[in-house]
Amino acid sequence: MSENFNHELYYCSTFDFATPEYDESIKLRYDILRKPLGMEFVPEDLAMEYDSIHLGCYEKKTDALIGCLILKPINSDTIKMRQVAVDEKYQSKGVGSFMVAFSEVYSINKGYKKIELHARDKAINFYKRAGYESSGPTFKEVGIDHVFMYKNLI
Repeated sequence: MSENFNHELYYCSTFDFATPEYDESIKLRYDILRKPLGMEFVPEDLAMEYDSIHLGCYEKKTDALIGCLILKPINSDTIKMRQVAVDEKYQSKGVGSFMVAFSEVYSINKGYKKIELHARDKAINFYKRAGYESSGPTFKEVGIDHVFMYKNLI
């Protein structure tokens, strides 16, 4: 079942694993997150996403996918945001902020109290502006610096 979140120019909606929408999100995540690092998706990694919540952000005029992210339940109180990607043409236009806001509302509605994430070094200030706090030292993930960040939702 899809849940929607609307904006004047775009909307967010959840979608299921192993659907055409999911396939579109894999392509976007590859183009934005993996290709620049010379990485491919490994089928075993994708297979582990079956129990995650998949979110897409779509342009209203064309219904084109312009952003996506994944929410992975950690326990009954905490959910992890991962694989946040926004099409290059839509970066710095509020799409990422809109998706993060959607994920927070969605998570609260599902009873989660905290969102955590591993922020790439170039995204730390984006998440700080959205109210996320960093914790712990910088660490390497997929060969680049990341910081653990979280936000208490209630």
